[in-house]
Amino acid sequence: MIIHGWALQLLILEDESVGGLISHFGWNSTSEDVLNIGISVGNEARVKVRRDEVVKAELPKALHYDIRFFIFDSTVRLKAVSNVLDDVPPQLILLVFMDSKSSPVEMFFFPYVGGGHQIPMVDIARIFAAHGAKSTIITSPKHALSFQKSINRNQQSGLPITIKTLHLPDDIEIPDTDMSATPRTDTSMLQKPLKSLLLDSRPDCIVHDMFHHWSADVINSMNIPRIVFNGNCCFSRCVLENVRKYKPHEKVSSDYEPFVVPGLPDKIELTSSQLPVGARQQEAGSVHKMFAKPEEKSFGIVVNSFYDLEPAYVEYFKQDLGNDKAWFVGPVSLCNRNIEDKAERGQKTSIDEGKILSFLDSKETNSVLYISFGSLARLAPEQLLEIAYGLEASNHSFIWVVGKIFQSPGTRKENGIEENWLPSGFEERMRESKRGLIIRGWAPQLLILEHAAVGGFMTHCGWNSTLESVSAGVPMVTWPITAEQFSNEKLISDVLKIGVKVGSVNWVSWSTEPSAAVGRDKVEVAVKRLMGAGEEAAEMRRRAGELGEKAKNAVEEGGSSFIDAEALLQELKSLSRI
Repeated sequence: MIIHGWALQLLILEDESVGGLISHFGWNSTSEDVLNIGISVGNEARVKVRRDEVVKAELPKALHYDIRFFIFDSTVRLKAVSNVLDDVPPQLILLVFMDSKSSPVEMFFFPYVGGGHQIPMVDIARIFAAHGAKSTIITSPKHALSFQKSINRNQQSGLPITIKTLHLPDDIEIPDTDMSATPRTDTSMLQKPLKSLLLDSRPDCIVHDMFHHWSADVINSMNIPRIVFNGNCCFSRCVLENVRKYKPHEKVSSDYEPFVVPGLPDKIELTSSQLPVGARQQEAGSVHKMFAKPEEKSFGIVVNSFYDLEPAYVEYFKQDLGNDKAWFVGPVSLCNRNIEDKAERGQKTSIDEGKILSFLDSKETNSVLYISFGSLARLAPEQLLEIAYGLEASNHSFIWVVGKIFQSPGTRKENGIEENWLPSGFEERMRESKRGLIIRGWAPQLLILEHAAVGGFMTHCGWNSTLESVSAGVPMVTWPITAEQFSNEKLISDVLKIGVKVGSVNWVSWSTEPSAAVGRDKVEVAVKRLMGAGEEAAEMRRRAGELGEKAKNAVEEGGSSFIDAEALLQELKSLSRI
């Protein structure tokens, strides 16, 4: 009898008809048999056991067994096994192939319920499925809709990936609040259904988002290896960790006096006004600890970054901050290789992608500025007005994605929200001159950034957007708003030197009423510096192009991120065989 895959080993070994075990000598198999009664067949290297050695190793002929039970390692070929069996007495033979192909590592992925964290984690699940892991994404029925089509395409192409849903109340949504300070969306009501799912399935590991911090106790109690997805880069984590550790902001006289963050590979200057509330206020430190504690007790962390982007900070993060169990598998967005995946990533686009591509196709290489501030940031109408004036004065072509707009009660109308954020006649002038395209709602960002006509990205410096711009080889106008975005700006502009700062200086909570923090003149100057024909702009484009190539190389076979993904799978395989 031949069994491909998992076998009921204890049940088989305990049957009185079983009289022998050929084993790979994993400790579980050895202890399930007995100690000190084995005979070596000379296996010093995999699959170098000759058939005569197996026969010689047979137990004394005086002992008669009705069943021969064989467990073979993953590299044993069926032909070699059949040669061995030619010399085995013709009793019932039971073969079990403990093979990585028939028994792949099973990984669960538990993303947070919002775009900025959900989108990259879904990509990570797809990446590990492409590496041969059996990937399962755990989410709610409502949130599964945003990526169901892409997963269906993956399944049709043969990837071992699926979705399992846990039910959330209908009113659970990502809030318009600052998740970096006080995450308001409590998903802990998923504790019982998650535990039930894990009891039924028992994966080899589960990767969970940092915002599901409560899940650590559930997963740890079941002795399942737990990996944390944080969503940030190494650089920002090193910066903010050293700010918390050394408190340099407490030694300056004002919120706008620069200080140097101690201990880092580069000279990094910040001001107190640019720090997240969790880094500058002592009482907010409990929020940081709430997320840090589960990570400290985890099997490790998976990071959406790649070694060549921030090598000094990868080493600092691992060695100086003690995060040696970290796997860098990014840029994860590069797993989206076809137009459908790029166009549908995140949400349904609010404009036909054909219209976008038609606009871009009509433009020269590197001539279009792409503008987007992410899925959560809300800008004041007054700020949008300043952006519009600055764009028009710059005289450069653009695609401007306008997402959420902060509206005070006085600006609301019965049939919607009054558009008071554009100069009179602005959209008509841009349409007639074919200089600008405004997208209201969700845009296919990957599709836009990777077009040859796009030569710059005005961004809020969220890590997903930053890494997507790097992957496309596109330099940036940096406009940080909240979370760790001011640290990301330092990486973009000061370390990588592929960005122009627009002049944003105040960290704000998403729950705070926004204002017009940056004037039109600063917008115009920053756009002209990035999109111009001068030496500075050319050097930034050159650097960005080199990083884009390194990003693509990282995820290809033999690249650093490819190797890290394989290394993590090998560690998990070794655990599952113990």
